[in-house]
Amino acid sequence: MEQWSSRLSFVFAAIGAAVGLGNIWRFPAIVGQNGGGAYLVPYLIAAFAFAVPLMILEISVGRSLKADVVTACRQVREEFEIVGWLVGASVLAVLSYYLVITGWVLAFFSFSLTGAETSFDSFTGTYQPIGFFVVSTLIVGAIVSLGVKEGIERMATVLVPMTFVVLLAMAGLVATFSGFTDGLRFFFTPDVSRLSDPMIWSAAFGQVFFSFSVGMGVMLTYGSYLDAESNVARSALTIAVADLAVAFLAGIVIFGIVFSFGQEPAAGVELAFSTLPAAFEIMPFGSIVAVCFFGLLFFAAITPSVSMLEVGVAAVMRTTDWSRRRASIVTTGIILLAGLPSAVSYSAVELSVLGRPFLDVLDTTVGALGLPLGAIALIVVFTWYQDPATLHEQLGDSIVLPLVKYVVPVVLVTVTVLRYVPGVPVGGWRRLPDLAGASLGQQLAVLTIVAVAVSLAVIAAHRVQTDRGRARDREVT
Repeated sequence: MEQWSSRLSFVFAAIGAAVGLGNIWRFPAIVGQNGGGAYLVPYLIAAFAFAVPLMILEISVGRSLKADVVTACRQVREEFEIVGWLVGASVLAVLSYYLVITGWVLAFFSFSLTGAETSFDSFTGTYQPIGFFVVSTLIVGAIVSLGVKEGIERMATVLVPMTFVVLLAMAGLVATFSGFTDGLRFFFTPDVSRLSDPMIWSAAFGQVFFSFSVGMGVMLTYGSYLDAESNVARSALTIAVADLAVAFLAGIVIFGIVFSFGQEPAAGVELAFSTLPAAFEIMPFGSIVAVCFFGLLFFAAITPSVSMLEVGVAAVMRTTDWSRRRASIVTTGIILLAGLPSAVSYSAVELSVLGRPFLDVLDTTVGALGLPLGAIALIVVFTWYQDPATLHEQLGDSIVLPLVKYVVPVVLVTVTVLRYVPGVPVGGWRRLPDLAGASLGQQLAVLTIVAVAVSLAVIAAHRVQTDRGRARDREVT
C-alpha cells in the first residue's frame, strides 16, 4: 500500500488538488459581481461550515478504509459499489474537458515564452488546441504513473510552493501600479445590503464546492495514503486556509491589474485570454508578467488534474489488480478519447451540440449537475449506511458528522437547483424557482434534482426507522 512520506507531503498534494483555475480566474470575478467584500462573508462561512467538514469526512473515510472511492463504497455495502463508479466516472468526465482548458493555458504559456502574439479566437480557429490537449493529458498521465511518492508528491512539493511564490511576486509588482488601491477597495469594500440576496450565498457555496475539490472522491483517495497518526482536522484547516490564500492573492493581483490599465473585470476564458493579455501589452515588464501569469495558471491546472486522474487510476488498480503503470496508461487513454470531442469543439472543426460547443454542454451537465449529485450520494453512503462504530472512530464526537449528514446535502441540493432555474423577483428574493418559464433542459434538470432529493429523504427516513428497530431489538434481547 502506497503512502505519503509525511503529513506535509499530503497537505501539499491536497492543496494542489484544491487550488485550481477557479481560484484564479473565477473567484475574483464572482467577488466583483456579488457585492465586493460582502461576498467574502458567505464565502468564508461556506468554506469553514461546509467544505471543511466534508473534507474531513472524505479524508477520514479514506484513511480508515484504506480504499479508493469505489472500494470504499463497496466496503460499506456491496450494492453501493455503483455509487463509487458513478462518482469516479463523473470526475473523469470533468477531467476530460478540464485538460482541454489546461491545454489552452499551456499554449498561451508557450506563446508568452516565445513572444508570439495571438488572440483566443485565432488560436481556437486552428487545430492547435487538440495538440495542446494531448500534450497536457500525457503530462498528467506520466506524473500519476510514477506513483504517490515519485510522481504526485514530488510534483506537489514543487508546484504548490511555486504557486505562492509567483503570486506573491506578482502582488509585489502590482502594488506599485497606480490602480492598486482602487482594486483593493473594489475587492474588499463590502456592499452590506447584498447580504440579504440569497444568490450571493448560493454563489459562495457553489464556488466553495468546486474550489475545494470536495465530494469528488479526490480527498478520499488522497486520504487513503495517509498514516493513522496524522491530525485530519488540522490538515483540512491548513488546506482550506491555503486555498483561500491563493484565491485572495489572485483577487488582489487581478483587480490591481484591471484597475491600473483600464480593463473591465471579467471571468474565466475572457479574463485569462483577452482582458489580462491586453493589459500585459501596455504595462511595465508586461512580457515577464505574462510568463508568470500563464505559468501560474498552468500550475493551478495541472495539480487538480493529477488528483482527478488519480481517482480513476486508484479505482482501476484496486478493482483489477493491475499495476499502476498499466492502470495509468489505460485510464489516460480513456481520457484522451473522452476529451477529444471537447478539444475539437474549440478548434477549427467547432463541434457543437444544439448550437453550443460540446465542452460547454459537458460542463453544464456533468460538471454542474453530476458532481453535486455524486457528492450527495457519497455523503449518504458514508454517514447513513456506514457502521456507526466505524463512523465514530473516523469523526469522533465533533460537530462534523451532523453538519455533513444533515446540512451539507440540503445546501448542495439548493445550490444546484438555483444554478439551473431561471428566477423571478419575489419579495426581494431573486431567482426563485420558476419552472413555467424554464427551458425543457432546465425543467428536466430540476426534476432530476428533486427526484434525487426525495429519494435521499426516503432513504434517510428508512435508515432512521431501521436503526430504531435495531435499538428496540437490542433492548428486548
